[in-house]
Amino acid sequence: MADVAGAENTVRLTAWVRGHVQGVGFRWWTRARALELGLVGSASNLRDGRVEVNAEGPKEACEGLLDALRSGRTPGRVDSVVERWSEPRGGLTGFVER
Repeated sequence: MADVAGAENTVRLTAWVRGHVQGVGFRWWTRARALELGLVGSASNLRDGRVEVNAEGPKEACEGLLDALRSGRTPGRVDSVVERWSEPRGGLTGFVER
């Protein structure tokens, strides 16, 4: 997938997902949703049990991913999602699980 940093409405979404989200296929599920939306980035387990999601792409697509994370249809159980919006960093290809 091409670098999307040059697009007019490209943003970076960072979301911290708390709940029972490790060891249940949550990162794989997040990656699948992100790729469906045409986003690049990563989903990573954190030591405190949360998953950090970094996604770059069109704002509407990032909002779609955020809605999916909060949908109640994820693997495991999401208790809360904290989001931060910022300028894209660029240089990303694909969407990886870490």
